Amino acid sequence: MIPTIDLAAWRGGDTTIAATVDEALQKAGFLLVTGHGVDAALRAELRDAARRFFALPLEVKQRYAVRIGGRGWLAPGVEANGQVEGVETPPDLKESFAIGPETPTGDPTVDDVWFPPNVWPAEVPQLHAVAARYLAAMTAVSLELLAVCSTALGLPRAELAALASHPTWTFNINRYPPMTEVGEPEPGQFRIGPHTDFGTVTVLDREPGAGGLQVDIEGLGWVDAPYDPDALTINIGDLLAHWTGLRWRSGRHRVLPPQAGAPTEELMSLVFFFELDHDALVTPLQPPIGRRADLDPVVSAPFLKERLDAISVG
Repeated sequence: MIPTIDLAAWRGGDTTIAATVDEALQKAGFLLVTGHGVDAALRAELRDAARRFFALPLEVKQRYAVRIGGRGWLAPGVEANGQVEGVETPPDLKESFAIGPETPTGDPTVDDVWFPPNVWPAEVPQLHAVAARYLAAMTAVSLELLAVCSTALGLPRAELAALASHPTWTFNINRYPPMTEVGEPEPGQFRIGPHTDFGTVTVLDREPGAGGLQVDIEGLGWVDAPYDPDALTINIGDLLAHWTGLRWRSGRHRVLPPQAGAPTEELMSLVFFFELDHDALVTPLQPPIGRRADLDPVVSAPFLKERLDAISVG
């Protein structure tokens, strides 16, 4: 259903991986990836720093509060991912800390939306340095994944990454509080409601749990996502699916609400949403690679902005 691929084997010339990737992204839009080279100690160090931030008093965290698209603390109640599917849902049961690229273009109309300055909490000074190391690793993994995807589509290896020379991206550290903190979920309320991501590849480092990640797989419906502590979970987003002429499926997923059988369960996910240059023109691949010949080209920034606006509450 959701296979595991070894990036080290791909680097070594394993020719079977391209077909595995193509099949998985057609059916589920998800993969597990090992051989990525991201040190487990770095992942643990970042979680530790993030937990120190989330444990701060509410009045301290509010100094760093932003809305979706901003850099800083996203409080509980500001986001409802299920709304991107056109369904009114209660807010997601989570809080997040958002970070973005520190590579402004010099154009205020672009930078205010896609490259605003990051906000680093003075109370947790180690967060900045460890996040910088982690994000450098995530960028490298994402570019390598685009190379894998190019190969899986039968394109030159550098084809997809050519539109990501000055990429936008968002990194969210998501904390999913326990039921003992948030209370009984409302009907239709999730830690993250059913949705697809918006960009090219999402690189997820997650923790398993009773109220964890589920994936919507063609022909099967909702299934628990497989977990491997050494692997990163990868899914593709709407922009890459569009680029493939809908050959590949934007990975639909959700994070279950806290469960009554595990009322003290708290989870934390490190979620890196990789995107293209803000002005990248994405022209869908035509058949026989693409499945559709009637899709229009799109520009990355407005394509993403429409979806971000849809999930904002209030």
